[in-house]
Parts: sequence; structure tokens; C-alpha cells
Amino acid sequence: MSDGCCGPAAIEIEQFTTPATQSAPSGPVVVIGGGPVGLAAAAHLAERGQDFLVLEAGEQVAASVAQWGHVRVFSPWKFDIDAAAKRLLEAGGWSEPDPEWLPTGAELISDYLAPLAELFGDRVRLGARVSAISRLGYDRVRTNGRENVPFLIRLDDGEELRAGAIIDASGTYTSPNVLGAGGLPAHGEAAASRLVDHALPDVLGADRDRYEGRHTLVVGAGHSAATTLLALAQLEDARITWAIRGGSAGRAYGGGAADALPARGALGTRLRAHVESGRIQLLTGFFVHSVTRDGDQATVVSRDPSGAEQSVTVDRIVAATGYRPDHSIASELRLDLDPILGSTRPLAPLIDPNQHSCGTVPAHGVDELSHPEPGYYAVGVKSYGRAPTFLMATGYEQVRSVVAAIAGDWEAACEVRLDLPETGVCSANLAEAQEQRVGLATGISGGLLATPLPLATVGAANDGGGCCG
Repeated sequence: MSDGCCGPAAIEIEQFTTPATQSAPSGPVVVIGGGPVGLAAAAHLAERGQDFLVLEAGEQVAASVAQWGHVRVFSPWKFDIDAAAKRLLEAGGWSEPDPEWLPTGAELISDYLAPLAELFGDRVRLGARVSAISRLGYDRVRTNGRENVPFLIRLDDGEELRAGAIIDASGTYTSPNVLGAGGLPAHGEAAASRLVDHALPDVLGADRDRYEGRHTLVVGAGHSAATTLLALAQLEDARITWAIRGGSAGRAYGGGAADALPARGALGTRLRAHVESGRIQLLTGFFVHSVTRDGDQATVVSRDPSGAEQSVTVDRIVAATGYRPDHSIASELRLDLDPILGSTRPLAPLIDPNQHSCGTVPAHGVDELSHPEPGYYAVGVKSYGRAPTFLMATGYEQVRSVVAAIAGDWEAACEVRLDLPETGVCSANLAEAQEQRVGLATGISGGLLATPLPLATVGAANDGGGCCG
């Protein structure tokens, strides 16, 4: 599938590439996930004349996006559309939406992703959930010749497919983090699950009855938490408590007027106003330890590292605690995952939230995404593991580079460039506030605009990185 790394910057991962003397396994490139990044990969594959198949687990394209269809992104259309996808759509007579309009998740699907998927016809399969990936006749232990045999992809219904390469854009939206502050489920969390919703419920629409007239606890310091808090604040008879682990919410308020995306900056400003007015009760230093259900209510107890406790009794809980990747389907492949983030090892130091915000992550491509298993690439938010520094445009650039490498165009694969935001929630001193970010979800409807994962790329260019040094 590839003939080596692009330059000195990738020396450490040369062992993960396929020498040019080896024959590439036969079969289409299979893209797992029919969301924005997966369909962008399909667009680049189509442009290069590569045989491909997209497997979407849901019953519609971008099924995870549909879960937050009521949410309005804070980045306008001009930042939300992949370049190759745009070229293909326009060639088919598609008219680009107003570049300055902020679409909802539902509009993202109806006006962009669904028309794009239609271009690919039966190359996009719905209701095709992948349960496992291996090599045909090879388990993870067997080495000799494995790079020359196709991948074997098993679906939930038992059907098996072969692939010459795999681009895994399945995301993280279906594997949310737990409420427990230490990464383990809180005591009693499972028993109280009926009272717990994950990020971005439709507070002002389909889910309104769950929250109106009730006391809701929102746990998390990121944009998905802020989105839900601002929606709850519009329900006149709702009580709202917000719990964060930090000692102050200052970082969660973002960049305000300094933000390059005004809608995003307005999020923190409005949230701060609700907290200062008392509309939202803020609990700081809150480390969820246990959840005890008593009928239609739950008592949530915090125990901080010193052992100090505090508690709150509520009717509903929104766990806006972020997401993590699920690599279980690839357990028979040779993955080299960073022990902290769950990304590839070469990518980890570039995206480490302890060192970087989304605006300081350097551009990266196929070399940073390569594993010891030739031809398998996790892309999009899944590629970042638990790091919250991902941007949608990063995913678009990842698949452009990966597809170029699969097609044997290493010059294009190495030309990795990306513009990333430097202001607002992505400023360097706000990196810690990003730990609660959510997969692909962005914004909120009704004019209250927010995002766990901005779709836009704005601000100063960050060149370099990637395989070219």
C-alpha cells in the first residue's frame, strides 16, 4: 500500500510502512464510518479512481451526526465542506449552501453529506456494523507474508468482506466516557443509568419533557456541557446545577470577543452570565464518586483526592464527560497505541492536551497515522484517542494524505498543510478546558451556539509536521 516514509521526520515509524518490493493485497479500500470524515475519504478515493466501499453502522449516513441534528454548528458552511467532496458535488450540479450560514447537524446531513453519499451509490452500505477485523487466514501472531494478504472484515450479521486497505473513520460518539472522575464508572452509575443522558440531549425539542420542571445536573467542563447548560437555562422552571473538577470555570468560558468565531466566543460569555446571576449553580472541585438512585431521583456524591465530599440530589444527569476510542474491532491487528492517549505513538506528542491546544497541533498525515499493520489507518476523531484537540479540518487533511499514500502518490501524501485556530477556546492557555469535547458534535440550536469539536479552521497556518520533515 505504501513505499516508506516521506522524510526524516518519520524515521521512527519506517518499520510500519510496506516496502515497495512487496505486492499490495487485493480488494477495495474499505472505509468504516459514513460521517463527514469517512465520506471525505470516499471523495478522495473516488477522485483518484480507487475502488472503495463505505460501511456505515447506522440506518442513514452520518448516523452519529443525526443524534445531534438539533444542534447548530458555530462554524459557517465555508469551513465545513471537504475540498474533494465539494469538487465532486459541484460536478454533479450541486449548489453550495450560503458559505456564511451556520448549519445544524440535520442540515449538514441533508444539504451536504446525504447528496455526497448519493454520488457513491451502492458503494455506501447502511446498517453495516463492523464487529471484527483481521487478515485473511492470519491472526495477530503470524508474521510471514501477512502484508500481502487482504484484510478480513466481519459484520455483525456474520457477512465477511475483503479489503486491500482500511480507513477507520468510525469515530468515538458511541463510546462515551463514564461519570466517574478517575476514568472508572462511579459506584452505582449503571444502576442509575435510566436517569443519565449523554452529551447533547435535545433539551428544547424531543427531550424537553425530561428536563422541564426538573433539577438537572450537568457534569463536564467542555462545549457539550455548555451547550446543554444554555439550553436548560431557557426552560423557565428548570433547576440547573453544573459540576466541574476544576477550581474555577474561567477556562471553560473561552475567549469571548477575542474568538475568531463569534458564535463560539458568545457561548462562554452567556454561560458566565448565567452562573454569575445564579441561574446556573456551579459546583467546583466536584469529582464524581458515586450515584445512588432513589426512585426518580439520584444523589451524586463527589469525593476529591483529599477525601473531602460534597453531594447533590437531582432528577436528571447529563454526562458531558467526553468520549474515548474503541479499538476492540481491531484487536487481531498489529496496532501500536500510545499508552496514555490511545492514538498512534508518533501522533501522541503532537496532540497531547497537556502540551497542546487544537491551535498548536502541527499538521500531520499518513506517517503519523501508520501502524505496524500496513494498510490500516484510524482517522478523524478516533485517531486522536482521548486527546480533545481534534478539528474536523484535521480529519479532512488526514484522509487526503492517507488516500494519496494508498494511491502511491507520496509527494501529495507529504504535502500536509493545515490552518488552525489560535483564539477563543483553542488558545494555548485553555487546553485543559477541552477534555470534555465530543466526537463530531457541534453547537446548539435556538441561537445558543457552542461546540465540543469545531468544524472550522481559522487563524494562523501551522505548516510542516507530517512525513516530510
